[in-house]
Amino acid sequence: MSAARVGIVTFPGTLDDQDAARAVRLAGAEAVPLWHADRDLRGVDAVFLPGGFSYGDYLRCGAISRFAPLMDELIPAARSGLPVLGTCNGFQILCEAHLLPGALTRNAGLHYICRDQRIRVENTDTAWTREFTPGQEIVLPIKHGEGRYVADAQTLAALERDGRVVFRYAGDNPNGSLNDIAGIANEAGNIVGLMPHPEHAVEELTGAPSVDGRGFFTSILKKLVNA
Repeated sequence: MSAARVGIVTFPGTLDDQDAARAVRLAGAEAVPLWHADRDLRGVDAVFLPGGFSYGDYLRCGAISRFAPLMDELIPAARSGLPVLGTCNGFQILCEAHLLPGALTRNAGLHYICRDQRIRVENTDTAWTREFTPGQEIVLPIKHGEGRYVADAQTLAALERDGRVVFRYAGDNPNGSLNDIAGIANEAGNIVGLMPHPEHAVEELTGAPSVDGRGFFTSILKKLVNA
């Protein structure tokens, strides 16, 4: 069987696309570059929306990217089951595109945060978390100024009831996210968004705080190979 193909989307201002591509390759999949202005997903098996500052974070983070031509193809594909992972700015884009509920707002205290962060895995039934164990604590880098997850009470209750909170901040909450939420999934579990950066925690050579991010990419590879 040929290698699974994971698309890496680049918007103007995306910073982490090359890190994302390397993480995908280290897991044994093929990283396929996807340009924001194109209208072709190139037949990929999954998509990764990496972090950065798409369109300079003008308006709201991710609000302009949501209307990129590529998103016209990605949104219906994701709703039909295509696995999609969004980290940091990618998470913001998924929320702006209404593929995930809620929004990411300014950090509590209004300061930019860049540090290593412990998070707890709450849901291992998604396409991107199958290689973890429930309750497992992992360490991933965070680097954001608008990472405070917010949603109305009804949405929060639904996320909690349906087990769609995938990650929570452990130890302390760096940005004031409601319910300590670091990442969530859609109802089907094929779409996951989180503020921490697993693509920066896959290789000891880079000085990463851990290699805990590998689990995201081995999870999706195993799912695609066994599909």
